[in-house]
Amino acid sequence: MTRSGRRPNILVVMADQLAPHFTGAYGHPVVQTPALDALVERDVRFDAAYCNFPLCAPSRFSMLSGQLPASIGAWDNGAEFAASVPTLTHYLRLLGYRTTLSGKMHFIGPDQLHGFEQHLTTDIYPSGFALTPDWDAASGPPSDWYTMASLSEAGPVVTNYQHDFDEEVGFAAVRHLYDLARAPDERPFFVVASFTHPHDPYEARPQWWDLYDHDSIDLPDPIAPDAVDAHTRRLRRGIGADGVGFTEEQCRNARRGYYANTSYFDSWMGRLVEVLDETGRTDDTVVIAISDHGDMLGDRGTFFKMCFFERAARVPFVMAGPGVANRAVPDVCSLVDLLPTLLDIATDGGSDGWPEMSRPPAGRSLWELASGGGGSGAGGEGDGEAIGEYTAVLTTQPMFMIRRGRHKWIHCEGDPALLYDLVDDPLERNNLAADPAHADLVAAFAAETAERWDSTALRDQVLASQRSRRVVSAAAHAAGIDWWDYSPQRNAAGEYVRDDMNWLNTSRGSRITTPP
Repeated sequence: MTRSGRRPNILVVMADQLAPHFTGAYGHPVVQTPALDALVERDVRFDAAYCNFPLCAPSRFSMLSGQLPASIGAWDNGAEFAASVPTLTHYLRLLGYRTTLSGKMHFIGPDQLHGFEQHLTTDIYPSGFALTPDWDAASGPPSDWYTMASLSEAGPVVTNYQHDFDEEVGFAAVRHLYDLARAPDERPFFVVASFTHPHDPYEARPQWWDLYDHDSIDLPDPIAPDAVDAHTRRLRRGIGADGVGFTEEQCRNARRGYYANTSYFDSWMGRLVEVLDETGRTDDTVVIAISDHGDMLGDRGTFFKMCFFERAARVPFVMAGPGVANRAVPDVCSLVDLLPTLLDIATDGGSDGWPEMSRPPAGRSLWELASGGGGSGAGGEGDGEAIGEYTAVLTTQPMFMIRRGRHKWIHCEGDPALLYDLVDDPLERNNLAADPAHADLVAAFAAETAERWDSTALRDQVLASQRSRRVVSAAAHAAGIDWWDYSPQRNAAGEYVRDDMNWLNTSRGSRITTPP
């Protein structure tokens, strides 16, 4: 609870495809993120946070539900998020929160709210089954969604559809925070402002592009050909990196655009925090900055995500607000931990006060760590674990990750196993899976993988889902049926000054005075 005795407000500001490695807040020497830096300087930064699926929609569905992707059928970017799956938003509403989304959540299916009372904008990506992969076909380029055009066309632009979207998201979120401050509704709020940057294409507006000197843009660390794993080779073929290819100059351009768009996202982060200050809500609002996954950005010769290497699977996770300690937390965690963490925030750290749950969350609450309690594992690598699943494009077999302590294990049927020591080898260049000195650890991870997942049965589920969705999608497009794309509701007759309103009363009622 806050000092006033009320449940704290919660503001989640979400980036798309932002790897923590490419932020000033996590130590990058070039990228400018002053708003994130300011949050880290005063409160908590989680240094080993992961997504549970390195692709947009499944990662978000898993995060919102607090369940691992396969358990809710979150197979890929065209998989339906079932309305019957409870989300953290449903639970917060049961605890008396007013819930609002501004921006992207990539909901697939007829339910476009999933517990949010309001969605202030439409979404940027389609709500139907257009992005369904086809594992029945040979693994190859996934249409035109992931290509080297993002590098060849990287550069400054006056605007594009992504900037149009994020301007709307930011404006709507800012205005909504003002509306909450002047509304008679006394419920605490849960607001998610979810932007699409710095997701490719790597095109930035001049204001942000010009922040960076071209020659100062760092390039990926080299990798020996024999250190490139089987899945990375699939990714490089699939996105055209081994065919069309890319030059060092194109890579530098892409990184410059990504860094510029990271600063653009950070500017909205700063503006939203500023609104909390302006409206006197800073001391009773927990602010969380996260992303759905990262971007390889040239590491291992590949781009985008779709793998479990650090730059694709790690996410920023920063928390600030009442009760939050000023510390860096090395403990391993993941996005499924967000649901129990928010419930602890809303109930003052007591699961006894949680709403009745349909099933236990897959994650653990991070509130004790965030508020200064708990402890790290020996050697400084931290406690905890992160579990990852991948069943989408550019593979035809399920892929799994276990990150625990200093080690990361990656398994995909038919590929050589991967084991990395992230303390000694943070760039993941030395696969220890065939090292006799690690034979016991490899055997333990292999046994755990076999116990956790039935890869053959899971693949059959994925194939059955893909086949069904392809039939429905083809029939709908043949009939010209509209999909479930969300159109935000707005009652302009109740805005500003109208016939039945007194302008002076309207002015007084809309005014927010400067806090003393």
